[in-house]
Amino acid sequence: MPNFVQIRAFTVHVFTASGAALALLALILATGGQWAAMFFCLGLALIVDGLDGPMARVFKVAEVLPRWSGEGLDFVVDFTTYVFVPAYAIAASGLLPGPVSLAAGMVIVVTGALYFADRNMKTSDNYFRGFPAVWNLAAFYLFILEPPDWAATALVAALCVLTFVPIRFVHPLRVERLRLVNIGLMALWAVLATVAVVQDLSPGPYIVWPLVVIALYFLVAGLLRKPG
Repeated sequence: MPNFVQIRAFTVHVFTASGAALALLALILATGGQWAAMFFCLGLALIVDGLDGPMARVFKVAEVLPRWSGEGLDFVVDFTTYVFVPAYAIAASGLLPGPVSLAAGMVIVVTGALYFADRNMKTSDNYFRGFPAVWNLAAFYLFILEPPDWAATALVAALCVLTFVPIRFVHPLRVERLRLVNIGLMALWAVLATVAVVQDLSPGPYIVWPLVVIALYFLVAGLLRKPG
């Protein structure tokens, strides 16, 4: 009979797995072209992903329930929310030219799967090595910016290539350098992104440009670090 500590630990796993349910809901909404609602679900999945790790460490889930792999569960859920559903959105939204949209979606899921299998995806100082397959964020920017289809195609291609290039990308919560600044900017980003979703992904420049600046900050912050 499981005791309270084990039940509490398993509840953390259930919480992590709820991200998969959000991914399914997001995909259903995407098939109906309800893109803002899809991103709302993916945003909730981001919150789950941000909270489950600290919860697991506080409740010592790995020690209490060694049978269940929190890391494996996290990878499964993250692939669906970070890669698979956004790949569908990019392929089906019309943001890319028709002849390449399906191919682009397929390349995204293949490169994303390979990235999640990379045991060296993170450096010793907690930077991501290569583009960290955050296609949910890439798709979000494509939807709010609506670049020309050739530019959207070029961006997708560049990010797929950068998946395997040993440059660094900042992990906002785990990189110690400027951690408070990074967390503050992520909090601001979350507020601005929520406004963009509420406004059906058509916010004014007062929302779009701060979102772009924050993205550029994190890109540059990683590029300034030497590969390793």
